[in-house]
Amino acid sequence: MLTRVRGWRRSWQERSKLERIDLYTRLTMSTIPWIFTLSWQLAPFASGIRHTPLPLTLGLALLVVCVAQCVLSNRNVRPSCADYNGTAAFPRRRMMAPLALLLMALGLLAGLAAVDGIDPPGLLMMAMNVPLALVMTQVLLVPVRTFLIQSLALVALTTGVLAAAGVRGGVLAGVVPATLFGCVLVLISYRPSAWSLSVMWQAEEARDVQARLAVAEERLRFGRDMHDVLGRNLAVIALKSELAMELARRGRPEAVDQMVEVQRIARSSQQEVRDVVRGYREADLSTELAGAKGVLRAAGIECAVVGDSGADLAAPVQAALGWVVREAATNVLRHGDPRRCTIRLTAAADEVVLDVENDGAPITPASSDSGSEEHGSGGAGSGGTGSGGSGTGGSGTGLPGLRERLGSLDGSLDAGTAGDGLFRLTARIPRTARTSHTPHASHASHTEIRTAPLEERR
Repeated sequence: MLTRVRGWRRSWQERSKLERIDLYTRLTMSTIPWIFTLSWQLAPFASGIRHTPLPLTLGLALLVVCVAQCVLSNRNVRPSCADYNGTAAFPRRRMMAPLALLLMALGLLAGLAAVDGIDPPGLLMMAMNVPLALVMTQVLLVPVRTFLIQSLALVALTTGVLAAAGVRGGVLAGVVPATLFGCVLVLISYRPSAWSLSVMWQAEEARDVQARLAVAEERLRFGRDMHDVLGRNLAVIALKSELAMELARRGRPEAVDQMVEVQRIARSSQQEVRDVVRGYREADLSTELAGAKGVLRAAGIECAVVGDSGADLAAPVQAALGWVVREAATNVLRHGDPRRCTIRLTAAADEVVLDVENDGAPITPASSDSGSEEHGSGGAGSGGTGSGGSGTGGSGTGLPGLRERLGSLDGSLDAGTAGDGLFRLTARIPRTARTSHTPHASHASHTEIRTAPLEERR
């Protein structure tokens, strides 16, 4: 039993916030008919139903029918919500059994009233409960106006059946508002819940689409930058290679000069590609801090950025710490479910320290050296892929990739639980770190660009 409870808890912790809300709403919708049945159907047994064999038998039979209605209502919660959200059509044949049980319940209630086996308050309570299990499904399958019309028809049916059983006067008149109240109660409780879930899932899908569009836009931008850098140089290389080939066929010594120029342009293009890729992969610290704060707050996580701004740090140090902030914020959103997150930057005389702390620590502590998503269930330190990194190479954004980035600056990275349900990621870079970039590749030759006369190209 304890193992099963732990499994339920782990399953709950692994769900996203939206999945938890969805599960909670569906469980609530499944519980409501049972609450009504156990209260409005059982209460009359205490004093409302006459304790003689026939009334008790009819009352127990009515209770069994209402329990069967609750079971069918629970089975129809998911498909009726799917029909309301437009993701799947509800099989109308599934409404035949609830409708048959409703008619059976009305017959038993009428029989109970005909033998004078229940007092007026108990009769009204049971009349209010009888149609609820059916209308809890029907309210999500038809428009509001249609549902109200059907509710009035159901009120008329209930009133007619009880009138035929001999119910008269104020009791019969009370059946109308009692039955209508139950239908309206279902309308104002079930339909808004399903509508809220629909809106939240649509918002989640919109965020996914927005993320995919952002990735596609970034790919287009990077492709455009690469085309701008390489397009002209490749065209020149092709032209000069063709010219060198023609000169070589004629035995002209100028072919060597043209190939030297091709080599120079090719190496220049290599350096330009490195510059583009380096700029593409650089992360600005101030931008990443502001972005992390905005994204986490938008996700409902209280985020505070405290300490130094990092504006006076060297560019390579800012870039490395910017990647740490990006990865930490990404994994807080992906793997944890914290309420608070604190990003603290301390620039001391001997070293720069960045702490990212949140209260979404995993249930089972994981090793800080692990690069798996298991480690990051608390958020900041996951080694799962972040915004595009593999987590294995220097370009990755998992723990191995971050450690390589920081290692190139003599820095270090620690991540793990910190007690009291906290998860902390700490990056340290010494002030005396080597911060020089890889020097540009030198050109093999500074020969001027020379082209053959036009007549030599023919």
